[in-house]
Amino acid sequence: MTPILATAYCGPATPPHALASAWNADVIAALVCVALVLLHRRYGRGSGKTYLWSGVTIVLALFVSPLCALTVSLFSARVAHHVLLVAVAAPLLALAFPQRKSRPPMPLEWLVGIHALVVWFWHAPQIYAPAIQSALPYWIMQMTLLASAVFMWRAILSPRTELGTAMLAFLASIVQMGMLGALLTFAREPLYAPHFLTTLPYGLTPLADQQLAGLIMWVPAALPYLAAALILLSQRLERGAGAPSR
Repeated sequence: MTPILATAYCGPATPPHALASAWNADVIAALVCVALVLLHRRYGRGSGKTYLWSGVTIVLALFVSPLCALTVSLFSARVAHHVLLVAVAAPLLALAFPQRKSRPPMPLEWLVGIHALVVWFWHAPQIYAPAIQSALPYWIMQMTLLASAVFMWRAILSPRTELGTAMLAFLASIVQMGMLGALLTFAREPLYAPHFLTTLPYGLTPLADQQLAGLIMWVPAALPYLAAALILLSQRLERGAGAPSR
């Protein structure tokens, strides 16, 4: 695969000494956050404001902070960026926009499967390289990752979803993320051409950077799902214990 010098959506590859000042005035990210706030005012019915502002803050930080610039240099930073988007920002936004209808727009297993396909699609090397080069494909990638995750989390966290079904959804999400992480970790050569010439200033070879990305997706990415599963299990058990006996 031919090396490509990264001049991606977040700007050129930033050297370590300039990273702290590499803040990005991203108008599109700001508009996305404004749209989320306006949607909540219309459909949120006054609830979940803490979740909304927490999720919006994380989304904005992901695209204006130096992490955005670091994703141009390191694929591992890109993976961390995506993990924070789908496993931290998405559940907060799902709680800010809880599922109101008795049934999700489609079965939970379909939502889990669609989200997994979206994650795998955008991390395919042949798709990833053009996706980060300009605004349109970049934001299609980010919005499909976020939207598919929010819809999945809304269904999982809905009180109408059976506990066993929710636990299986968490397990499936962890397994598919871990499988992708394992593939990246054990690959014998670097796969992501935009990072072939950008990792060495950070003390990483392209292969080591890719392996680090795989480890992030394999282990730390599972922690939000495990934490959410434990919290949901605890809440359901407490609710069941507090229910009056017949």
